[in-house]
Amino acid sequence: MTAPSGTMIRFNVNGISHRVEVEDRWTLVELLRDHLNLTGTKIGCNRSECGACTVLMNGQPVYSCSQLAVWTDGADVQTVEGLAQNGRLSPLQQAFIDHNAPQCGFCTPGQLMTATALLNAVPNPDAAQVKQALAGNLCRCSNYNAIVEAVVAAGAQSGDSA
Repeated sequence: MTAPSGTMIRFNVNGISHRVEVEDRWTLVELLRDHLNLTGTKIGCNRSECGACTVLMNGQPVYSCSQLAVWTDGADVQTVEGLAQNGRLSPLQQAFIDHNAPQCGFCTPGQLMTATALLNAVPNPDAAQVKQALAGNLCRCSNYNAIVEAVVAAGAQSGDSA
């Protein structure tokens, strides 16, 4: 039996540079959770259907369960662990708390990462824009209204401080 083939990659996760040998079959979510101990990213369906594993790769939301780790060579990846800065929650994370958006919390990391990408592109989105952006993120608790309210509030807050 031969050992799985591996590839050395370099990439940044939450602003930290990593050089890692990965097996060519590993997904990005496996690399993050099992080898970098960044367990905030959740494995839901493992089929690119639920969005629980969403991270930002070069600023764009991607399902990390369907991205091979080798594809991240040279990329910048942001996980939910990278949202808080200096021990302070991001305005979006705080809005999720203020609006009771997380219930069981399983989908929350993916929702937060997709919403972060939206707010980076559209700083003050309306409810329709939020719903469209989050269409690929399922919430099994069906807490969609609170999630949308939280993202809209976070955008409005950023618009107020500008």
